[in-house]
Amino acid sequence: MSTENKNKMPMRQRLAYSFGAFGNDSFYGLLCGYLIMFITSHLFDTGNQSLDNKMISIVTLIIMCLRFVELFIDPFIGNAIDRTKTRWGHFRPWVVIGGTVSAVILLLLFTNMGGLYKKSAIGYLVLFGVLYITMDIFYSFKDVGFWSMLPSLTTDSREREKTATFARVGSTIGGGMVGIIVMPAVIYFSATKTSTGDNRGWFVFALIICSLALLSAWGVGIFTRETNSEIRKNKKDTVGVVGIFKALSGNDQLMWVACAYLFYCVGINIINSLEVYYFTYIMGAPKAFSIFSTINVFLGIIGTSLFPFFSKHLSRKALFTSLLVFMLCGIALFTVAGDNLALVLIAASMFGFPQPMVFLIVLMVITDSVEYGQLKLGHRDESLALSVRPLLDKFGGAVANGVVGQVAILAGMTTGATASSITATGRMNFKLMMFAVPAVLLVISICVFAKKVILSEEKHAEIVAELEKTWGKHIKDDDQPAKDVDIPTPIAGTLMKMSDVKDNVFSTGAAGDGFAIKPSDGRVLAPFDATVKQVFTTRHAVGLISDDGIALLIHVGIGTVKLKGTGFVSYVEEGQRVKKGQELIEFWDPTIKKAGLDDTVVVAVTNTKKLGPISLTAKPGTNVQAGDDVLQVQLQDQPEENDEELVPATD
Repeated sequence: MSTENKNKMPMRQRLAYSFGAFGNDSFYGLLCGYLIMFITSHLFDTGNQSLDNKMISIVTLIIMCLRFVELFIDPFIGNAIDRTKTRWGHFRPWVVIGGTVSAVILLLLFTNMGGLYKKSAIGYLVLFGVLYITMDIFYSFKDVGFWSMLPSLTTDSREREKTATFARVGSTIGGGMVGIIVMPAVIYFSATKTSTGDNRGWFVFALIICSLALLSAWGVGIFTRETNSEIRKNKKDTVGVVGIFKALSGNDQLMWVACAYLFYCVGINIINSLEVYYFTYIMGAPKAFSIFSTINVFLGIIGTSLFPFFSKHLSRKALFTSLLVFMLCGIALFTVAGDNLALVLIAASMFGFPQPMVFLIVLMVITDSVEYGQLKLGHRDESLALSVRPLLDKFGGAVANGVVGQVAILAGMTTGATASSITATGRMNFKLMMFAVPAVLLVISICVFAKKVILSEEKHAEIVAELEKTWGKHIKDDDQPAKDVDIPTPIAGTLMKMSDVKDNVFSTGAAGDGFAIKPSDGRVLAPFDATVKQVFTTRHAVGLISDDGIALLIHVGIGTVKLKGTGFVSYVEEGQRVKKGQELIEFWDPTIKKAGLDDTVVVAVTNTKKLGPISLTAKPGTNVQAGDDVLQVQLQDQPEENDEELVPATD
């Protein structure tokens, strides 16, 4: 069976994952953008403006503080997901459970809880705080679990980009849809037809979004699957505060991209959260926000669709910088647009258009940092690393929530306010916080990313190649009786000593002892009856376990991971039983040579330390045919010993 498409997600799963992203970002938009507007403009209406403003200030500060507290919980949430082992996988249970609980509680927050704040302000604040932190924690389990699924779907960087692009299209539509329908829906469902609606309108709007979020979470749980791979397995989990801190702080690329994204997140969240206020209270045209949101959805889809093209022609660093500079130009135009609808729409679109692509760049770097950390630290922490991105999104949202609440009070944009009631001073304070502060943060983000982030797609391919060479070292022999086992060559060509291979990891024996073949054929055959334990994503290598417990890595070419599977066809899949002489891989040798790469086929026994002596039985330099015996491995009884953690090889 060909596995050329094995590492690609089936369309059903990609659509389910994309729908999950749609619901996830719809929920996030409701939580971060419109819960605050509901609180500041409708929730508190006692008739005492001073008391209402005090309650708004306290509630928005509670939200900000609770979200900061929750930030410290996120890495432990990621670690808990990593340690989850169920028949449904690591991630899907948390997506379903977290999505269900968070949707129900967020809907409750769009009510006045029976007017409790009028009866007992303290009671309302306590209940609000408990419900909010519970909702936020369960949403974190859902959000971290959802985006952490990406590395489990494939280890191929290009396939990750495609899958992430599908997901980003879904999230762009989901997040954008909330902005499109918010004011029309709120006004339509309100009992009192005002420019900002009433409590009933906001509740029905929240009900629609929370229902979509719940359905999409269940869709992910039912229709997606996690792909197991030897490269993803840990001997033990990262546990404890110290272990989690070491796993995060030891991955410098994860930390630097997180730092750049931190400044970016705070900046864009402030502007994104205040845009609806700008349309409502500065321009006096709340329904025009729907026009902008509609334009932004289409621009976001276009931008997301263009991402693969841009990523092929520009480095991640150059693309990241270019996109943020474009956003800064949008901010500059926004500051002088005033209430000119055409200029405002152009400026807001310039600011919003690059955001999906920036998200994808950061997501790709963070996702690729999983393997970077595995190579550097000798341990793989998928959910722990992927929890950093939603953690930073929440940090930006927490700061924005706090800022928006206070800005709304300072600018007079609270219950009963209209565009005509906002003073010149209020407008100035509003614009200062909406434009000047975020612009500075984006400039800092550009500087950090440009100077410190080095994890390019090419670098990631090299890292995956190094990890592949460590395959099989942790595999135990199964107490086989002492005997000599002859290993045939899997391909025809000229026999070479391993020390003559032009790759430091192979030639030094770091990947294991064995031999190499200068191929005269493009067909790789099984040298013995075995179980396929690993089919590498780029189809240039395969890992076998013989019935005698010999772990054999067959690696076609040096540096061929850079071809990303071009010129290779794999005929087996993981877990498949193969017979001696069965075809495993077919490759087109001219493709390798045209790329300027070495076509030497390396055959390494990767668990040599758990076997006896290994020696060549044929003379190097002789021509051999597939199936000719060229290597002898001596199996011998070994004392019981603890199996060590997988430690990746380095150059």
